[in-house]
Amino acid sequence: MLSRVADALYWMARYLERAENIARFIDVNWHLTLDQPQNGCQEWRALVQVTGDTDGFLRRYSAFSEENVTAFLMFDTNYPHSVISCLRAARENARSIRDILSIDLWEQINAFYHLVERAGKNPAQVSVNPDEFCQQIRLRGMMIDGITDNTMNHGESWHFTRLGRFLERADKTSRILDVKYFILLPDASYVGTAIDDVQWVALLRATGGYSAYRQRYGRISPASVAEYLLFSRSFPRAILFSLAMAQTSLSAINGTPPGTFHDKAEQLLGKLYAELAYMDISAVFKMGLHEFTDNLQIDLNAVNNAIAEVFFGYDFNAQKTSEAVSVSVEG
Repeated sequence: MLSRVADALYWMARYLERAENIARFIDVNWHLTLDQPQNGCQEWRALVQVTGDTDGFLRRYSAFSEENVTAFLMFDTNYPHSVISCLRAARENARSIRDILSIDLWEQINAFYHLVERAGKNPAQVSVNPDEFCQQIRLRGMMIDGITDNTMNHGESWHFTRLGRFLERADKTSRILDVKYFILLPDASYVGTAIDDVQWVALLRATGGYSAYRQRYGRISPASVAEYLLFSRSFPRAILFSLAMAQTSLSAINGTPPGTFHDKAEQLLGKLYAELAYMDISAVFKMGLHEFTDNLQIDLNAVNNAIAEVFFGYDFNAQKTSEAVSVSVEG
């Protein structure tokens, strides 16, 4: 496969997954503010903090209000990681390889972009009650996942798409967990209270895992929620599950036998998966949840950089950050 095509498929999938997950972040934050005794500004600040783009936000907005943060993360075309920017990038990548995609898949990606573009003409209306619109984005994202899996041949093209989807999902699930850390910074006295439980439930709802979690664990506890989102081998949005799927696709692309590696990308991804597979939640809490997720995001970026070098022929360290680069979008 041409590296240009593989690059476009990989980044199309990452951008689509990213757009859906940002909507999940916004939706869970909105629900958290309804249940909190304070005015909710801390929750909206936490959402920007976990993206790592606080400076960029403050250059354009004066306060961490619901309306400002929603506009920034959802509709700001000058912010490269907003939902609209991600969908625009996904659409341009898809346009460049339309002959590889099914008609249904292209049409849904195009419709997804225009849905958000129309809503962006009146962002204040969305910020009043973002729940309904975020649900539309989540459903669109899940529908596109289903169309991808059911209309593409499960060969190299599909595996590059799947690789991008699950690496992005692992990164964003780790960031959803990190939201909890940033919310607790100003007042650790909430730990173990009803407010604490509400926040952990909100994280489960953000990943769509609340019902599945309750079926397995029953009552809510911080350790079991974190364990589920980090180490579940059966929940599709858990980090370990996502890494396993990414590893399977990377091995299929290279034709590598199980337990071996062909290149640096496979080596790094296999090492990261093995480290998580043999870790338990007590070790995570001993290290600190934020420190663990921060290190995990660094490792995921290293895997992404290696994939770019091995398959796409460019060096991320010499270009833009992994969050913004896409050869077919820029060119």
